[in-house]
Amino acid sequence: MSTNGTNGTSHDGANGSTEQIIPLQINGKEVKTTTTFDVVDPSTGKVIWKSASASKEDAINAIEAAQAAFPAWSKTKPAKRRDIMLKAAEILQSRAEELGGYMMTETGSQAPFATGFNIPSSVEMLKDIAGRIVTIAGSLPVCGEEGTNAIVYKEPYGVVLGIAPWNAPYILGFRAVAYALATGNTTILKAPEFSPRCYWAIGSVFKEAGLPDGCLNVLAHRPQDAAAITTLLIEHPAVKKINFTGSTHVGSIIAAAAGKNLKPVLMELGGKASALVLADADLQKAATQCALGAFFHSGQVCMATERIIVHSSIAAPFTDHLSSAISTIFPASGPAQILVSAAGVQKNHVLVTDALSHGAHLAIGSLSDDAPSPTSTRMRPLVISHVSPGMALYHTESFGPTVSLFVVDSDDAAVALANDTEYGLTCAVFTEDLKRGLGVARRVESGAVHLNSMTVHDEPNLPHGGVKKSGFGRFNAAQGLEEFLCCKTVTWRD
Repeated sequence: MSTNGTNGTSHDGANGSTEQIIPLQINGKEVKTTTTFDVVDPSTGKVIWKSASASKEDAINAIEAAQAAFPAWSKTKPAKRRDIMLKAAEILQSRAEELGGYMMTETGSQAPFATGFNIPSSVEMLKDIAGRIVTIAGSLPVCGEEGTNAIVYKEPYGVVLGIAPWNAPYILGFRAVAYALATGNTTILKAPEFSPRCYWAIGSVFKEAGLPDGCLNVLAHRPQDAAAITTLLIEHPAVKKINFTGSTHVGSIIAAAAGKNLKPVLMELGGKASALVLADADLQKAATQCALGAFFHSGQVCMATERIIVHSSIAAPFTDHLSSAISTIFPASGPAQILVSAAGVQKNHVLVTDALSHGAHLAIGSLSDDAPSPTSTRMRPLVISHVSPGMALYHTESFGPTVSLFVVDSDDAAVALANDTEYGLTCAVFTEDLKRGLGVARRVESGAVHLNSMTVHDEPNLPHGGVKKSGFGRFNAAQGLEEFLCCKTVTWRD
């Protein structure tokens, strides 16, 4: 059962009540449901508030609202859509402390990642999209036959389903709908159960910016309802395209369901990013960037550095620099980093203990012989050396504060090792020789390669996406807009 209202929550910062219910947003209304689920602060393990949980009826209502809003929204002039994006950016900036508070509370992230990175990056994304809307144009090809003419229109698909994760909720949540909205589509945003209030905030920002009712509908649901609700959304005839950001495992399920229904999908999935430290690298710079890339946000980033591949001639001094960088940025005297759930800590502990039992070495950090508490969400950075292909850690995305250190004797060996994974999202190369770095970059099987900076790099003017099992299609920039436009060819005879 659902009830409609307009005051389900308010701009009151991150302070909440365990009895407060974060509503769904359907057709411009805030909807509370009798079925709810708890939202937990990972830093304390305590319930901070509850979230409404969408039923199949709520999902259908969201689809129908988006479908009804599409004819009018798809005909709006680019300038109107531009102005809404700019207004949303302005509102997001003005509410940065409030929204950053939600993110820190729901995901355990620190202020530099929430208000220092996620909010500003989302503001810039909305501004970048706004500036590109008026550049969308069709074309006038020259036909081969005399007297035949043609025009190619760029048109929106219709209703777009965006599914985004909890770990960078504003960048990934806004991204899941903003490019589709900018090109005239209407949207449904499916929120993760860990951060529903962050996703409520995305809907709130757009509504405050003047986005018409029905153009953006925000749903959240209990984990046990995920399969039923997601399948319904994908299979509904009104939903014309899906974009998903998340794990490769879940992405394959989404892609299969979309393929069964012959619907296009945009996928940004997991990664096993390598940082290649070549023989001529600036070791201090490389060590600092590798430490940040591996342990930023507790390694819970799809672009996080999972492998550090260093040339044998500099392995010893580099390892010293890396140890120093880790101890400076993530000091042992401070509290251990927070993961969003105890499951992440357990996963990393299992991967590391398995590797150590099969001959790997603990190069930097310490690991208790005892398994972590079933409720523990804290873990310190670990660097594991002598990892080999027979170990699960070699292949598996840890998505936590664990990185493997490899030593090789040549650039060729470094590239081969970087490519020895089913993933291909991002990579870093450290060298003082630009030509050498570009040469290595061209050989790495990855959607992006960053020279002399960490693997975690995403900005709105750069296309973002992966190859292999890291996904297909691109968010951001002009490519991000094109993903949500289809071509219609019209010809006529004189």
